[in-house]
Amino acid sequence: MNREKEQNGMAATEKRLNDFFEGEYIPDIERFMQIGYVTNIAISKDGRRVFLSPSYTNARQVFRITEGGWPYQLTSFEDGINWYSLSNDSYYAIVGAAEGGDEDAQLYLLDTETGRIKQLIDRPDARFGGVVWSKDDDFIYFSSNMGNLKAFFIYKLELPDGKPLLVKEREGWSVPVQVSEDGKKLLYKSAVSSRDNNYYLLDLQSGTQELLTPHEGEYLYPFMKLTPDFKTAYLTTNNTPDGVTRIAEMNVMTNEITFLNPNQKWECESSALSDDGRYLFWTINEEGYDRPNLKDLVTADMLPVPSMNGLYSFGGFTADGRFLFSFHNANHAPNAWVWNPYREMGTRVTNVSTMGIDISEFVEPKLIKYESFDGLEIPAFLYLPKDYSGGPIPFIMEFHGGPEGQFRPKFSRNLNYLLAHGFGIMAPNVRGSEGYGKEYLDMDNYKNRLDAVADGAAGARWLIENGYTSSDMLGVKGGSYGGYMVMALITEYPDLFAAAMNYIGIVNFETFLENTAEYRRAFRESEYGPLSDREFLRSISPIHKVDKIQAPLLVIHGENDPRVPVGEARQIISELKAQGGEVDSLIFPDEGHGASKLENRLEMYRTMVDFFKEHLK
Repeated sequence: MNREKEQNGMAATEKRLNDFFEGEYIPDIERFMQIGYVTNIAISKDGRRVFLSPSYTNARQVFRITEGGWPYQLTSFEDGINWYSLSNDSYYAIVGAAEGGDEDAQLYLLDTETGRIKQLIDRPDARFGGVVWSKDDDFIYFSSNMGNLKAFFIYKLELPDGKPLLVKEREGWSVPVQVSEDGKKLLYKSAVSSRDNNYYLLDLQSGTQELLTPHEGEYLYPFMKLTPDFKTAYLTTNNTPDGVTRIAEMNVMTNEITFLNPNQKWECESSALSDDGRYLFWTINEEGYDRPNLKDLVTADMLPVPSMNGLYSFGGFTADGRFLFSFHNANHAPNAWVWNPYREMGTRVTNVSTMGIDISEFVEPKLIKYESFDGLEIPAFLYLPKDYSGGPIPFIMEFHGGPEGQFRPKFSRNLNYLLAHGFGIMAPNVRGSEGYGKEYLDMDNYKNRLDAVADGAAGARWLIENGYTSSDMLGVKGGSYGGYMVMALITEYPDLFAAAMNYIGIVNFETFLENTAEYRRAFRESEYGPLSDREFLRSISPIHKVDKIQAPLLVIHGENDPRVPVGEARQIISELKAQGGEVDSLIFPDEGHGASKLENRLEMYRTMVDFFKEHLK
């Protein structure tokens, strides 16, 4: 009898505690933003050593997973790392780390077993990247603008304490890709603009070179890697009859290209070739979702791949054909996995913290399409709160950066927090977005800039006309080029929006092009228009239309931003205040193009949530 009373009491207590967490229980934004993730993944060829950057630290660092499965921290830069490149034996790495978000990453040699680290070159005014190791790990090749602080040349450095030697001087942006087994040849990539690039095979002894990608017009070759004998190349390109990026095999002697799937409808997103030339991995971007593919080039067999529906990031092959990848989607946080195609199974390497939040309940978006002003069909992802039952609700439109970016159905902490609070989200991929072919990608170039803005306005009208929201409950936010979209929308179509957030966005194309890092200017002019056409640049710049802004504005920026200088933020804040507009701002003194430190990200998203709650609800 006493035991029965005790059990009944325990059951009642359990029910009471469970009821406490039912209903309107929503953790705060800080907890949402601390849901874990992993990035910068890499694996050794024997598969025993996995490297990554988890979310445990305030800024991104390099960790090695120990044999016991514990993450061992290898770096401790105050502002985190920008990238790292493993040696062939994986016991060393070259790390690129910058200060304060200025992106001028310096080179450091890291012992990946102990964490010992030493700077290789001291040039804080220059930027370094694109590291490739020689096969014996005695040398590295890298790209840097230290020659004239404008163009990126290719250099060679003997480890551990050699002096950098100039290998290839060329205008534009040149990056080493692969060095031959005998160390006599170097494959490198040279970008002409943001829409055009080439690959060259350089003889390191004679200095002569061969163009591997001859073409007329502007085409992109995002990926190329050669087999160990340097006779065959695997590459991706949008130099196709319909402009869709596809993967191909090329005979290096003749430059003859054979596409693996010439009728492929969707774009090839990413590719990788194993160092021994046997395994080829690539993903197809199908309406924003990755479809992985794996081919054994020796047997010509297509091998089994993971079937999870979401986004994949490749982290390297092992010698026996396994590969490391990270995966995430709308309700799965990014974790690292090792896939074995011969056993048709994956092993999860990490298990990131979800901070006690049931992320399986996070909302998956619905892909919708709407017509723009000229009849063009615009794809967009529509998120509705899980308890949505119809009728107008507060909505936020989200615009990606780039402009050649693409919104994809990724795992998003801040969007799910907004959804939990009853907001709807629409994320359009307006003309100029990646993932839909070359024709769509080029539709917003130069004089067509405001056509992309009109696509955004058409999305806002679609939401209103279909009863999802109203103009007094509709907000808009975006970062980088997405920040420009925000500012253009509230100046060109001010009646549509009730609140706006501009995150590291452009407001004045003249000052943006004048002040952006010099090595970026030519690339951006090819997209937005040249500085010589100032009349046009003024016509598309929101700073000259501030008097039209009706919506309250939140501006967030980093003091050290080399891409979109902080002067863009200060201009709009000053001008809007002078005209009596409502503007709030957050300028981080220790950030660049985006908030990378956890404490700053928390402050940014807390400010954003409070802002939209105040003005849209």
